[in-house]
Amino acid sequence: MSEQAAARATVEQALTDAGLEWDTPDGASGTYVVQLPGTRKLSTTCSLVVGRHTLSVNAFVVRRPDENHEAFYRWLLERNIRMYGVSYAIDRLGDVYLVGRLPLSAVTAEQIDQLLGAVVENADGSFNTLLELGFASAIRREYAWRTSRGESTRNLEAFAHLTRDA
Repeated sequence: MSEQAAARATVEQALTDAGLEWDTPDGASGTYVVQLPGTRKLSTTCSLVVGRHTLSVNAFVVRRPDENHEAFYRWLLERNIRMYGVSYAIDRLGDVYLVGRLPLSAVTAEQIDQLLGAVVENADGSFNTLLELGFASAIRREYAWRTSRGESTRNLEAFAHLTRDA
């Protein structure tokens, strides 16, 4: 079995063993899309791609911030130095992703578990902080709009410190 085929088999087994639902879009061999559950960010879509030489991981975190760009991006860069296996990156639009890469020779079930754990920790665990840094005004507007209509603000409770005076 080739190193690439062995890595694909390892990824499939690791995802199945973790009880995660995954798909191979358009039957693309070596490309896996998995929904990782969260608590702050309800789910994170993550792709794993077994290439000729590496396994890459890519997960969308949050869109480009509306405000406070310098502090927002500085926070991401400061976090990068403490992270395992993945790093924050931005695309040409400024949207934030987690990206990582492993050589095929290092692809094991344990490494896949650690990579996916790092994605969840840094997408879900940091989600509210990123929203506070880059979208505080939008959160305040949403809160004011909902309260003016008598609608629930339950999913904004984590941001009560931003909306107290609204």
